[in-house]
Amino acid sequence: MTLHSGIVRLVTSIAIAVLAVLVPAGHSHADPSPFDTLLGSWGGSGEIRLDQGRMERIKCNAYYTGGGAELGLAIRCASESYKIEIRSKLSYSGGRLSGNWEERTFNAQGNATGTATPNKITLSISGGVSGTMVVSYSKSRQNVSISTQGVALKSVSIALGRS
Repeated sequence: MTLHSGIVRLVTSIAIAVLAVLVPAGHSHADPSPFDTLLGSWGGSGEIRLDQGRMERIKCNAYYTGGGAELGLAIRCASESYKIEIRSKLSYSGGRLSGNWEERTFNAQGNATGTATPNKITLSISGGVSGTMVVSYSKSRQNVSISTQGVALKSVSIALGRS
């Protein structure tokens, strides 16, 4: 082996070592999406609170689609007197959420912004209704809490399990 070929091999070995450190292997070890645990169908019950302290029991179904940096959600609930159908499309980047929402029964819509962790989504909603929505979840259970201002519907609390 000549001195020149030895140097070429040494430089090549160093270059390969540097590339192995700088270029990730076939898959990335990026943080998992906080949405992945939610995907699928859920069902359960809860209550709605209305102005003047009225309360009604509700039955609900929730559906989450997407994954990765995108989440579509649909929550449908019904009581003896009311139906609620909330839909939202959310995007996730760097712990922050943004997107839109709509409530189809009352024809309200607006923007949603907030934060996400692997077990909790916190949203501020604005537009036709203003308020907050918090979804706390694990692989098998979730709790949804919605509070609103300026409308007859004051809050929604739902406990859901996998369907």
